[in-house]
Amino acid sequence: MRKKIVLLNGWKLCLSFTFILLSFQVFASSHREAPLISNDPLADNTDVYAFRSPDDTNTVTIIANFIPFQLPEGGPNYYDFGKNIRYEIHIKNRTTTVGDDITYRFTFSLFNEDTTTFFNIRLGKENLKQRFTLEKSTNGGMSFTTILTNGIVPPYNIGPRSIDSAGIGLGMSYAAIMQNAINNNVATTGERAYCGPVDDPFFVDLAGAFDVGNFRPEGNMTNPPKDGLARFNVHTIAIKVPISMLQKDGKNTSQATSILDGDFVVGIWASASRQQIRTLQDTSRNYTGDWVQVSRLGMPLTNEVVIPIGDKNKWNTISSNSPKDSLFDKYLKNPELALYMDDSQFGQAVPAWYNLRIQKNSLGMFDFRNGKKGLFPLKGSTAVQNTALAENAFGGYLLPDSMSPRAVDLLPIFKTGVPNLRPYQLATGKGGDPLAAGKPFINNFLPTFGDMLRLNMAVPVTPRNDPDFSSLGLVKAAVLGLTDSRFNQNASLQFIPNMDGFPNGRRLEDDVTTIEMQAVSGVVLAAIGLWYDDYNGTGSPVTPQLGKVLSFTAGPTKNDTTFRASFPYVQTPWRGFDYTRKERF
Repeated sequence: MRKKIVLLNGWKLCLSFTFILLSFQVFASSHREAPLISNDPLADNTDVYAFRSPDDTNTVTIIANFIPFQLPEGGPNYYDFGKNIRYEIHIKNRTTTVGDDITYRFTFSLFNEDTTTFFNIRLGKENLKQRFTLEKSTNGGMSFTTILTNGIVPPYNIGPRSIDSAGIGLGMSYAAIMQNAINNNVATTGERAYCGPVDDPFFVDLAGAFDVGNFRPEGNMTNPPKDGLARFNVHTIAIKVPISMLQKDGKNTSQATSILDGDFVVGIWASASRQQIRTLQDTSRNYTGDWVQVSRLGMPLTNEVVIPIGDKNKWNTISSNSPKDSLFDKYLKNPELALYMDDSQFGQAVPAWYNLRIQKNSLGMFDFRNGKKGLFPLKGSTAVQNTALAENAFGGYLLPDSMSPRAVDLLPIFKTGVPNLRPYQLATGKGGDPLAAGKPFINNFLPTFGDMLRLNMAVPVTPRNDPDFSSLGLVKAAVLGLTDSRFNQNASLQFIPNMDGFPNGRRLEDDVTTIEMQAVSGVVLAAIGLWYDDYNGTGSPVTPQLGKVLSFTAGPTKNDTTFRASFPYVQTPWRGFDYTRKERF
């Protein structure tokens, strides 16, 4: 084996790659993803986003969405946050503590000022009002301090007479109502919040995905892709937090040692909890007992497409930072979806995935198909000394046994973040040895072994109008780092556009479904030099097989509407009155 690695050193990698993806995660979003939570939409956490605010870069915006598939015309009782639910955003910034380092808890009230009418809004008055309280804990959830009371939740965007018209309605645009709420919702500690209905920003071909992977890629004119969440609303909890509040030592980004400073990594996830006992009475329901977590989400789509049906409910009840979260590692080490990218299994069963195959003989020796050895033959060898795969580093976790081939790439993506350590650097500068040092690329490593969305806050923001901005996030950054002469001339650390994209955090624009499908197909392995099987050691490793993986799309590649330029960035909700005038597709 050592001989093989030495031989690899002789291979001269062509840096004029046309494509290389480095997608470090798999799948995103969870709408109705588990049997129990599908019957409890008020508590259903559908998506979590975390990114440096593009117009206020000293802050990070965190968005947790709930209540999926809202029909804009769904009156007379529209959609509101649950009164008896604890909605929480959890933040981890230290590896030396147990549990959360910061927790934001949102609780909601709902009251009707005029019960003699069924109109939510009439005669210039908002009859049905929702308000919220925001609490904050910095001691692992042992105690909370109230930092905002009577926070405003805008009404539902019913229609022009209810919202825009003076006299009968509220007499202002929905955008103005939304902005008034934002202006009002400022915490005593400085954070700014928005809670209310918005357009669902996630985009995915849901019907295709769950029709046994029957995706309709972009460019397919016969049966074009369909965003299953187009023109649906969702309820968002958005909070903008100064970076100095999230950084473990109170530093701002000007104090970072580099753009990949590991002290600026945070892990973020969200949850919803209910009390154990519900008592039904004639006209009301009472809730008592201990609080139980019923929904959670960190990395997108984990419970939707990684966890099998038998464990989905259980997964929702376990905290992301609990040691019990490791019970689900086995589904990442041998992901089910990989069976349909493997011709020795069910690779011919899903035609839409034909371009997605997994390395079975990378560099003439490494097989990453389910149940195969992957990089295990290197375990404990001199070849992995001083790398993240060494036993005295994380070798016991990343190279656990001879039957967990994807522990080396999918576990870092989902459970620890990716370190700026060998071999997790771009192939640029490696000289053909995937275990050699390459171009530093990402460091969102937070080895607390939990399903969290990890973000290195020291990475600069890519302006949304930058010509290099891409919905492929970190994948596009990898492509540029390996193929663009501005970035591939040497292995020195430098900022590459889109380094601030998924899976280094998650921006609203990021096409996580495509990225994650490519990751399951092994594109991350290729990006660090474990090329696809049709690479013979000479010439460009961007072989036809890698090109197919890079050209794959999972369908829609952007949201069905725009995003706002300022906080909370998600768009105003679809208006019920106009909704039926427009086709969804």
